[in-house]
Amino acid sequence: MLIDDLRQELAAGRMVEDPGVAAGFVHDEAEWAPYGTPLVVVRPRTALEVRSVVRACARHGVPLVTRGAGTGLSGGANAVEGCVVLSTEAMDTIHEIDPVERLAVVGPGVVNDDLRAACAEQGLWYPPDPASAPWSTIGGNVATNAGGLCCVNSSPPQSSPPRSSPPRFTS
Repeated sequence: MLIDDLRQELAAGRMVEDPGVAAGFVHDEAEWAPYGTPLVVVRPRTALEVRSVVRACARHGVPLVTRGAGTGLSGGANAVEGCVVLSTEAMDTIHEIDPVERLAVVGPGVVNDDLRAACAEQGLWYPPDPASAPWSTIGGNVATNAGGLCCVNSSPPQSSPPRSSPPRFTS
């Protein structure tokens, strides 16, 4: 059974099985968009744990819905009936900021304003500025191509941009 496999694969405390608590993870801010009830919500902290969840879902044929902070307005993070919701909010490490390459390597759960502050400490400016920047996450920005008004002149965050693309940071 999927739940048993996840219990074996994940560290203690990574699964949310209480329906009352899980209810906080079933939809984003698009209240008009339909959503279902997940089997379980998982809150991995590492890429290896994410891989374990993805493999278990594939093995059991169970849909997987990934979500960040849930600040989106599209319904893209909404649970479908019987799915596993994978919340990336605990993957909030800023691994590296390279001011020479103008590159940041971060977890999908890093909050926009936290990345902006870390960049500022390096003399850089992180331009994406969604209205939800104090609580929205990088993973959600990448997933939905969100970025706010400053991205009109720059570009929203991208995963693995080609070197020929405009820099994501400006000093």
